[in-house]
Amino acid sequence: MERQALVIGASGGIGQALAIELETRGIRVTCLSRSQDGLNITSESDVSRKLGRLEKKFDLVIVATGVLSGAQGPEKTIRALSSREMVDLFAVNTIGPAIVLKHVIGLLPKDRRAVIAVLSARVGSIGDNTLGGWYSYRASKAALNQVIRTASIELKRTHKHLICTALHPGTVATEFTQNYPQHKTVAPQQAASNLLNVIDGLTPEDSGGFFDWAGKTVPW
Repeated sequence: MERQALVIGASGGIGQALAIELETRGIRVTCLSRSQDGLNITSESDVSRKLGRLEKKFDLVIVATGVLSGAQGPEKTIRALSSREMVDLFAVNTIGPAIVLKHVIGLLPKDRRAVIAVLSARVGSIGDNTLGGWYSYRASKAALNQVIRTASIELKRTHKHLICTALHPGTVATEFTQNYPQHKTVAPQQAASNLLNVIDGLTPEDSGGFFDWAGKTVPW
């Protein structure tokens, strides 16, 4: 049976690289994105409609959407916090992937291994936060991690072979990170390969976990 993957956010730097790498590995890929398919991940009706058109069962679903900050950039101090920008980041980084999880359940097989992998970020780790700042991004990713953890508990009751995981891809050289040259980056193709290697090594016992690009557990 040919393996099937769904990549949501496939027009972005990491998402596109993941789709290409999956095809290189002989996996049939279905792509959804804002720029190519008009997918608005912050609209539940749009997510429901576009996922509802799909009839396949997917062995792998990757959610590679996300936004780092609004126009002002990540907050260096709480004095720079904007309620509007915080709402916008939560809409994309937390609520959008949660809505995808809600509506993708019917596309997952119950009789074999399947993976839902959502791209998170190490800065969403509360235990690993030693620098402060970046309030909206950190909080939205921490909330996303809780969604993944909670969904993994529920979905194990109906999909015993399912792995639901949050992944930290590292700092990837994309438009997303070009304004932060102080961070060492890896090419999207390398990041995609790293992430898929981690996914390949996960077992149902790992469901609900938070892992980095090397397969190491990231503290909550």
